[in-house]
Amino acid sequence: MKARLPQGMGGGPQNMQAMLRQAQKMQEDMAALQEDLDNREYEIKAGGGAVVLTINGKKQIQSLTIDKDIVDPDDTETLADVLTAAFNEAVRTVEDTNQKEMEKITGSISMPGMF
Repeated sequence: MKARLPQGMGGGPQNMQAMLRQAQKMQEDMAALQEDLDNREYEIKAGGGAVVLTINGKKQIQSLTIDKDIVDPDDTETLADVLTAAFNEAVRTVEDTNQKEMEKITGSISMPGMF
């Protein structure tokens, strides 16, 4: 007994080669995009601009500027809170941007471990 594939399924070697070419193109596009994303820089402000942090797409802090008015030796907790908020927002911004840009290529296909 022969199994019948639905219309559009199978297609033999030519269809398989087309799928492989499409997958290879997607992989190349993703690699180029990842390189672009890694080279991007983001400026994050926290504490009403009292802290300005620059981070790259690899989640490496490039610079940190702290307004002297927020530095109070008797209240280091406030400075720590503002710095924590800036770092968290920076990482979240990079991750969200990476995800949105990759989804443009993958079409929201789940690819665990890609980034």
